[in-house]
Amino acid sequence: MKVLVTGGAGYVGSTCTAVLVEAGHDVTVVDNLTTGSREAVVDGAKFVEADAGEAADELLANGNFDGVIHFAARSLVGESEQVPDEYWRDNLGTSLQLLEAMRRHNCNNLVFSSTAATYGEPTKVPITEDAPTNPTNAYGATKLAIDYAIASYCRGYKLGATSLRYFNVAGAYGTIGENRRIETHLIPLVLQVALGHRDKIMIFGDDWPTPDGTCIRDYIHIRDLADAHLLALASNTPGKHRIFNLGSGDGYSVNEVIAACRKHTGHPIPAEVAPRRAGDPAVLVASSEKIQEELGWNPTRTDLDTIVQDAWAFTSQLGDRAYSAGKR
Repeated sequence: MKVLVTGGAGYVGSTCTAVLVEAGHDVTVVDNLTTGSREAVVDGAKFVEADAGEAADELLANGNFDGVIHFAARSLVGESEQVPDEYWRDNLGTSLQLLEAMRRHNCNNLVFSSTAATYGEPTKVPITEDAPTNPTNAYGATKLAIDYAIASYCRGYKLGATSLRYFNVAGAYGTIGENRRIETHLIPLVLQVALGHRDKIMIFGDDWPTPDGTCIRDYIHIRDLADAHLLALASNTPGKHRIFNLGSGDGYSVNEVIAACRKHTGHPIPAEVAPRRAGDPAVLVASSEKIQEELGWNPTRTDLDTIVQDAWAFTSQLGDRAYSAGKR
């Protein structure tokens, strides 16, 4: 299969690109490198440095692609509230350009990287695909708007598409892992302490209604996530838009994550309890039963020990080359 991957130089996109190449697919990556890294794009994939929306028409006109996996997006929740105009332009605007290019050039197979942020504050956990969507930030709102646009194109133009809503992606796959200039995810932040790039990790509240008092979040291994994208790409049906959640179904507390990082790094990893952050739910966990039943997705790495081991193997080999914006 000949596949176009937008945003394929980022953490998730580059991992999916690597798995596509390993499976024998012909892959072209388009990425403007705003947040991605050229070095993350594996050998064997073609690379085009460009804005995905602006380049989509020319790429699809000349490429004879069988499908598109769309990752290109801005994804910092806090930033999205500070500069919502940029998120609507870069996320929704780019996606509409891509959808139009796919329609014009009869490319009718799309997998979209969506997010659990489309649900907002959950009314029940684990979260299922029929849960109400009520995003609480501009990032989640842009992703939900793109889901609506995709559904319209499926009805009107016989696009076959799958939106994958995932929660906390973690771990590493070979030489690909999390190493962002601005890091907001818990596991890489904790590992920065083990590297000496941070003095301690902050725990925002230890009095939540959970077994150990700290927030519980869902984590999914990056390689399991990539497998889901390939399954979706291979099974899309013209005129149908599917939505699947990707998660562990259980979740781990902040204390459990820190303990696992201490175990696998051998570092004491000092932690300090701080006040709760406004808007943080106590528990965010996804049900992924639907994709397991319908597509046969079988996550085999999404246990906390495997996630942390793989993340540490990647992070520790970076050493001083790891980003440490929070170093003090």
